[in-house]
Amino acid sequence: MVLSLFKERIFIFLTGLGIMGNVFVFVNYTCSFGGTEKTSTHLILIHLVFTNIIMLLSKGVRKTIGVFGLRNFLEDIGCKITGYLERVARGLSICTTCLLTVVQAITISPRASRWKRLKLKSTWHIFSLFLFLWILNSLVSINLPFYLKNINSMNTSQISKSDSYCYFVTESRIIRWIFLILMVLRDALFQGVMGGASSYMVFLLHRHHQQVLYLQNSRILCKTPPELKAAQSILLLMLCFLFFYWIDCSISLYSNFSLKNNSIAIGLHEFLTIGYAIVSPFVLIHRDGRLAEC
Repeated sequence: MVLSLFKERIFIFLTGLGIMGNVFVFVNYTCSFGGTEKTSTHLILIHLVFTNIIMLLSKGVRKTIGVFGLRNFLEDIGCKITGYLERVARGLSICTTCLLTVVQAITISPRASRWKRLKLKSTWHIFSLFLFLWILNSLVSINLPFYLKNINSMNTSQISKSDSYCYFVTESRIIRWIFLILMVLRDALFQGVMGGASSYMVFLLHRHHQQVLYLQNSRILCKTPPELKAAQSILLLMLCFLFFYWIDCSISLYSNFSLKNNSIAIGLHEFLTIGYAIVSPFVLIHRDGRLAEC
């Protein structure tokens, strides 16, 4: 009991730390976006940290309610809203990271490259993409509100999974497989595009590195352009995302197929689902000198 309470408090502390980091980045990037540094990458980063805030708040609210025993708080409607927002925000995190990688790959591509034709020419193009991603992820997760219930309104025989405040009711096998396939297809598609764009960026960065070595050997000083520094930061973000995503998937599969109820695996799974949302703002702060100075 004491160990479980300790883990819950640590979880809430990390969630609060992640929210503060994301809010800090969100405010700074929003202020800079209104100035001279008005770029599509900044706008996508603002959207990324905004989805991180939604995910952490929705997950943190349920955990906080469960720890302090406020199980009547918001009742069924609270479970449905927070659970649905968390699932949608998690999907948006995947899609936004993919979009960020693609846009940055287009940004650093040579002027003669045909990829430059895909460059987003106005902020309205980006907003239309955001709208598409919100609609897509809202539809992929539309089944969730029908199967989330508050603990006080459920019979123990109906319970499938619990986070001490909300219970997930066992749904129809056909519906479960339909939405599971949709989520897998979404993740596979966006991660495939992300992998292709990141590979292209690695190629361009390697070629730039070779040019820098040649110029240094020729005793000509050459500074790394800001676009390439941004590409390195985005590649680091993408690696963080893939790290948390695939370890989370591995632990989820282990927990689902394991006959024993492993509390360590469950605790790791809960952290890994929000690990990227917690770590990503601090990666941005570390890589962005202006943010670090603030």
